[in-house]
Order: sequence, then C-alpha cells, then structure tokens
Amino acid sequence: MKINFKKISVLLGLLLLINTACEKDDFCLQNPVTPNLVLRFYDNVNRETVKNVERLSIIAASKTDSLFTNFTSDSIAIPLNSLSNSTVYTLKMNNQNGNIATNQIATFTVSYTTEEIHVSRSCGFKINFNDVNFSPENDGWILDFTQNTFTIDNQNAAHVQIFH
Repeated sequence: MKINFKKISVLLGLLLLINTACEKDDFCLQNPVTPNLVLRFYDNVNRETVKNVERLSIIAASKTDSLFTNFTSDSIAIPLNSLSNSTVYTLKMNNQNGNIATNQIATFTVSYTTEEIHVSRSCGFKINFNDVNFSPENDGWILDFTQNTFTIDNQNAAHVQIFH
C-alpha cells in the first residue's frame, strides 16, 4: 500500500484553512452598554424612606411619546441623549385621583459631557456621561434632591435621590 503524502498534506492544509477561517461567535453580554440615569424617590419628611411615585409619566423635551405612563415605582432608569450635552425631562405625578386636572408637574435638566469608549467588537462603543449636573427647573413636586455622582458610567445605584 502506497501512501500519497502529497494528497494527505493537501487535505490537512485544507482542513487547517477551514478551521482557522471560522470566527467564534461574539455576543455582547453587557446590557445596556450605555448606562441610563437612575433616579430614586424618597419621602421628604423621613429622608431615609423610599417612597413610590404614583401614576408617574415621563416625557423628554420635544418628544410626544412618554417613556413611562401611569407607572408607580420608587426608582426609574431613563436614557440620556448621547448626541447632545443635555437632556430635559418632564415628570408628571398624580397621587390623588388620576384626573388630568390634579397632575403635578416637575421639569429638570441634566447637563453633561460625553465620552465614547470602545467596549468590544460585539458591544461596540458605550457612552459615559461626565461632569453631570442635575437641576430642577421649576417648583413642582420635586421638593429637594441629592446628586450622588458627577459621572454616569454604570447603573448599579441611584445617581440622583429625589425627595417629594
């Protein structure tokens, strides 16, 4: 029996080429990649007590659709506009009867600088928000606030505590 080394080497080379040409599937395990602004709501009298906001609706400036509508929660995570240096939100709360006439409105602006960071090939880029400044614009139902950070690079904890 005669072994043809030329055919075997061509076959092995072809198998090696096929094996090395394939790429591993690359999945992005970070979700979301760009962090949202996390707001946590507290009672204004007992400032350590988390307090739900009843029938909360959130609308970004110049938008018609709400991010949340009639949502009750003690915390929310909302996106910031990475194509701008500020985002304006209007928060509507109704803790009485749900009628439009009894809505309480508060508006705030979040200003920042953006920093684009490459995460990985599958995740792409993420945006970190630096020099963050949170400022309510009117005397609505937000009675006070505490800003916990000036950099938003994750959403593991509240960035702003809102007292109402």
